[in-house]
Amino acid sequence: MSTPSALTNPAPFQSARRINQSLTASLEKRALLWMASRAPRWLTSDQLTLLGLSAQIAAGLFYALSRYNRFALLLVILCLALNWLGDSLDGTLARVRHHERPRYGFYVDHMADIFGSAALMCGLALSGFLHWQTAVAMLVAFLMLSGESFLATYTLSSFQLSQGIFGPTEIRILLVIGNLALLRNPYASLFGCKILLFDLGGVIAAFAMFAMSVHVTLRHTAQLYRQEPLP
Repeated sequence: MSTPSALTNPAPFQSARRINQSLTASLEKRALLWMASRAPRWLTSDQLTLLGLSAQIAAGLFYALSRYNRFALLLVILCLALNWLGDSLDGTLARVRHHERPRYGFYVDHMADIFGSAALMCGLALSGFLHWQTAVAMLVAFLMLSGESFLATYTLSSFQLSQGIFGPTEIRILLVIGNLALLRNPYASLFGCKILLFDLGGVIAAFAMFAMSVHVTLRHTAQLYRQEPLP
């Protein structure tokens, strides 16, 4: 049973090493540091986290509304840009100002990502630009990959912000490109068959995330087995 002193004075928390090898990582880091150093004093990391979550929920809403007016996709693009700003800048701002709260920040930021991603996929499922089964498959694959990342952060003390050259920013960029393509034509041709463009992209994305989750699970399982061999 925990003693009162243990509850009021928890053991020091060691932040996991952050690893980001995405295509835009270097440029993005410089841009975020530039913005964080010039941000107004009244702006806080919590406000940015709330902005990121609100923008992602709004993106889901505008995806749903795009079923009736395709130009709502332009508002989705705006929301994705605001989501990037809030989701990416909150941690950088805290580090620049030496206001780090590693446990609180990690927990709140990633729960916001989970709720925001669920809202985004619900909006896509209602948009008519892909079948709801594809949206569910993407959400399940994303949650599997996220779960593996969180467990690896705890067990290996390293937080993988990207998988290979793809990270959250690259996914947003692909969504923006996809939205612009939808404005032109929501269909694609594959082996002579006409299918929804986002169905094609969604199936590829879901399969890629599932394959990545299996790959990193096997790699991290082997790594942990070597670090903790049987006596």
